[in-house]
Amino acid sequence: MGTKSQSREKVTSTATRQLSSSGEELNLFKIAQSQLDRAAQKLKLDPGVHSILREPMREIHISIPVKMDDGSVKVFKGFRVQYNDARGPYKGGVRYHPDETIDTVRALAAWMTWKCAVMDIPLGGGKGGVICNPKEMSLGELERLSRGYIDLISPLIGPEKDIPAPDVYTTPQIMGWMMDEYSKLQGHYSPGVITGKPVEVGGSEGRDDATAMGGIYTVREAARHLKIDLKRATVAVQGYGNAGSFAAILSSEKFSSKVIAITDSKGGIYNKEGLDPQKVLQHKKKTGSVINFQGTKKISNKEILELDVDVLFPSALENVITKENAPMIKAKIVSELANGPTTPDADEILYKNGVFVIPDFLCNAGGVTVSYFEWIQNVTGNYWDEEKIYSQLDKKMTKAFKDVLETYLKEKVDMRTAAYMVAVQRVANAMKLRGWV
Repeated sequence: MGTKSQSREKVTSTATRQLSSSGEELNLFKIAQSQLDRAAQKLKLDPGVHSILREPMREIHISIPVKMDDGSVKVFKGFRVQYNDARGPYKGGVRYHPDETIDTVRALAAWMTWKCAVMDIPLGGGKGGVICNPKEMSLGELERLSRGYIDLISPLIGPEKDIPAPDVYTTPQIMGWMMDEYSKLQGHYSPGVITGKPVEVGGSEGRDDATAMGGIYTVREAARHLKIDLKRATVAVQGYGNAGSFAAILSSEKFSSKVIAITDSKGGIYNKEGLDPQKVLQHKKKTGSVINFQGTKKISNKEILELDVDVLFPSALENVITKENAPMIKAKIVSELANGPTTPDADEILYKNGVFVIPDFLCNAGGVTVSYFEWIQNVTGNYWDEEKIYSQLDKKMTKAFKDVLETYLKEKVDMRTAAYMVAVQRVANAMKLRGWV
């Protein structure tokens, strides 16, 4: 590698093994590495390139002191992983979660690298996280935490270096605080450092439902390939947060598909005659859960995965489809709005059983793509209307799906491996052309 790469911090993975009761690997970073390894083998990737791509280029570990409302000071552990920037500045969300781990952040940073590459947008991959429970913190405490996080990583981020965004339990308001803190440190307004901001401070139209909308476009293309009539299709949604709720609503509105089952962390509901996703969402906002929605039967998060439906949206947690339940998956299309919902062993089973999987870093790439559009708008000062956002998103998602499908058909591999092959080849080519290897 050249001088630039030699100045980077190369980190060796310290991922600990996490195994299921059946011995299946559940550590997300180990899973991400194994997925890369399979694609590298298919591509006959140069060993040097492969070894670089298996690890982050840089990791930042920070301790954030925060004055709490009761006057005490609490120190929060935070991370920023900058995985690869061969194709452009690092890009990726910041998660606030009590169970956050460095291996989760590493995996998500790797997947963001492949996500940007498969979408063919000029960004690299990064991710951030803070170990905290935002549900137990006041707005003032969250603001002080968010500003403290930016204070500590500010030398290594910026519109041309690394552009954070919202993720689990972080919001447009939190992004607004982060952008403001960075701007204060720079001495000038700098909206391009953070995406996912409120529209009033440089955010983009169409960002709220971007992840689900991108997934909907890929489902449309998958249905065309499989000759499935979405007007007659049945849909199940596991996870009724932002992405899952919009997926249900858009499936109903755009395709006239029948949403028959929905779950959240507390349980689920089922009605074979169909559910009104908007009314279910209103019920959840009022009661805190989808459970006990009128006219429905109870269904568990395990049972919803095994329903006989045309489209299944895993939209919540990682590792929910494993080798133990993969043989029972009956959906024709598994549209992965969540990150890492399917293990490698399960992938093989689904592929052999003819289940068409739209892999996470393709299916849920609508969010980062509209974040990319937001970044363009911030840098140029030329802001787009919602119609242009959706038109450009449709164009990018459709092209990416077709690129992956072409490799899937040509190489006779599963869709995830095909997506990896497209993405990894693009990153590898950029590394070689820049003289890193």
